[in-house]
Amino acid sequence: MSKVRWIIFAAIVVLVLGGLIVYSRVSNPSIDVSSIDANSITKASDQNGQIAEHVYGNPDAKVVFVEYGDYQCPSCGGAYAQVKSATEQYKDKVAFVFRNFPLTTLHPNARVAAAAAEAAGLQGKYWDMHNKLYENQSDWESLSGTARTDAFVNYAESLGLDANKFKEDLASKSINKKISFDQAVGKKIGVSATPTFYLNGEKLSETDSGQIVQGSTTVLTGLFDKALETSK
Repeated sequence: MSKVRWIIFAAIVVLVLGGLIVYSRVSNPSIDVSSIDANSITKASDQNGQIAEHVYGNPDAKVVFVEYGDYQCPSCGGAYAQVKSATEQYKDKVAFVFRNFPLTTLHPNARVAAAAAEAAGLQGKYWDMHNKLYENQSDWESLSGTARTDAFVNYAESLGLDANKFKEDLASKSINKKISFDQAVGKKIGVSATPTFYLNGEKLSETDSGQIVQGSTTVLTGLFDKALETSK
């Protein structure tokens, strides 16, 4: 290859790498969460794209249960039914918060799925989409491009959402910022895998988390009972 061609080739490489860096910064914006209390329910702010934390149950409860989850994660999918059952049973006494922690190197559709849940949330259907994503995980986890978008839009339409608004919101800066905010809060306290659970600021043990993933609802309800007794 001639010297001129080498120079042109090198210039192209620099441009491509520069573009990837810019894309990375846009899709995963750096967010300062040093002042954020990971154990508290977060209100809407510029840091999280003006999207408040989604709470299932009693937002004023003394017991707060937080899951850092990935919609494409098989273990999160395994824990889903138990978490749903327990939080439904204790919805008057416990606040359940789900924080996005997509592990995109392992699960390429996880961040888009998180965006789908957040987009549904902007139309008041966050938990409906949350449930639908987990209950149909095997149907969309291997999709890509248009097929993936179509699947999520179909879910949105089945929930009675405005499909056009939903599609626009999927790629919105505010939702991208919300997902990155959740990730930053998780990383701040050392979250590195999903699902990771916290109950009133205390991380659940690997044993307890593993039993929840494997199908035990009683482990989680037992932990809720203990936390409620302690909080009296």
